Amino acid sequence: MNNLTERLLKFGVEIIHMSRKMDNSIENRIIKTQLIKAATSAGANYEESQGASSKADFTNKVKIALKEMRECNYWPRIIDQTTVQIPKPAELETLLDESAQLKKILGAICSKNLES
Repeated sequence: MNNLTERLLKFGVEIIHMSRKMDNSIENRIIKTQLIKAATSAGANYEESQGASSKADFTNKVKIALKEMRECNYWPRIIDQTTVQIPKPAELETLLDESAQLKKILGAICSKNLES
């Protein structure tokens, strides 16, 4: 397992753990579902890219992972601005930072593959 695969897996697990700490208001249930789907999909699509049948297939899977990671950067900002009691503000900030870093890494992989 490469470092990026491990980071994406860890990120998805941390999103799930944070989501469990949030209250179950109607809004939070929707946000948690969207966030968990995006976080786990980013990792799953990157994992799938590792077995791609062609360079184009690889690039497509990484693009999907990037799209999902962009969504992962969106939902925590919604949580930050709408949730009265954030589980741990520092935890949310760490997840936002990690999603931004992962987004840059996935974007760089896509750019590199489009150039070559």
